Amino acid sequence: MENNKLLAANVQSFIQDSLNLNFSKLALQKNPFPDLTWNEILTQIASKTKAKEKLPTWFQTKDILYPSKLSIEQTSSEVTANYKASIIKGEQIIDLTGGFGVDDYFFSKSFKKVVHCELKEELHQIVKNNYNSLQVNNIECYQGDSTTILKELNTSFDWIYIDPSRRNDAKGKVFMLKDCLPNVPENLTFYFQHASNILIKTAPILDITAGINELDFVKEIHIVAVNGEVKELLWMLQKNYAGTIQIRTINFNKESEEKFDFILDENPIHSSYSLPKKYIYEPNAAILKSGAFDLVATKYYIQKLHQHSHLYTSDDLITFPGRKFEVINVFPYNKTNMKEFMFDKKINITTRNFPESVENIRKKWKIRDGGHLYSFFTINKENDKIVLICNKIETQ
Repeated sequence: MENNKLLAANVQSFIQDSLNLNFSKLALQKNPFPDLTWNEILTQIASKTKAKEKLPTWFQTKDILYPSKLSIEQTSSEVTANYKASIIKGEQIIDLTGGFGVDDYFFSKSFKKVVHCELKEELHQIVKNNYNSLQVNNIECYQGDSTTILKELNTSFDWIYIDPSRRNDAKGKVFMLKDCLPNVPENLTFYFQHASNILIKTAPILDITAGINELDFVKEIHIVAVNGEVKELLWMLQKNYAGTIQIRTINFNKESEEKFDFILDENPIHSSYSLPKKYIYEPNAAILKSGAFDLVATKYYIQKLHQHSHLYTSDDLITFPGRKFEVINVFPYNKTNMKEFMFDKKINITTRNFPESVENIRKKWKIRDGGHLYSFFTINKENDKIVLICNKIETQ
């Protein structure tokens, strides 16, 4: 990648002017810059387009260089990176898997010094350029193997940050940290020689129990969701920690945050069950990932429809970390009722603990997607298949 040539004013203007064009048609055009490959320019256009919503600070800053679109897709968003920087702080942090450097940009606001390690030379140069463009002066960038860099620096850090990536040969296997690079479980003893605290970011697919079994000294696990989709799990490790594990869930909506925290394996609490009442509640994705289904019911004084349905109900409307609905109708799932209430209608469908898929239900009863009504296909406490027709209650 010819960084200096890509930053030329005329090239940058062309990239900016091309962001809203049809990319497939654009790719077929002739390269107007013979000193650069067309693929390099197209990569900048595709990746900058991807960054518009995810990385607005980068998008709005002049003279930013971008790696492949895949790298942009895999990097933290500004929302999640800012959250990470809000939960840890100190004098020095080293990021062993620096990548595009979004997390480190936000860490630079919480730490006096940040060390960014990146194995790939090209990405290393991109990040150095971007920190300069972003006017960040407390991040040191190193290119090479992070284990070697950590040894050679021989410095005591407050935190080590790691975002391990799955090895290519681990495709199709159950997601385990030992299948990632770097192999965190294998290197924990070495890491703790250089820092007392470690923050690990993993994909949401990682099973929480499996992660706890692989790691030592887990103090907190943060489950981070954005607009109802879990984006990452954050594992806080403290050297020689032997206490209880705190689970913290957060869901960032457009204008609000939903938080729900608890101690893992606290005294087991069992929900009470009820037939559907006036209101139905569906926990956000972060809570569902946490598995705290009974705790939700007891904390908010609401009841579950069924042990495995993870839908909750009450007669009085409450503030709740998830979606809220007012029940209009409840009926047993059978041919007669479906033909009367749902056949050939336009209704949103969700299934919870139900033997048929949404796709199959739509096809079977000719139900169109969308509209203002919402339906839940589920099982009640008496193990009957039921359908709830609801109005969604918008969060104020």
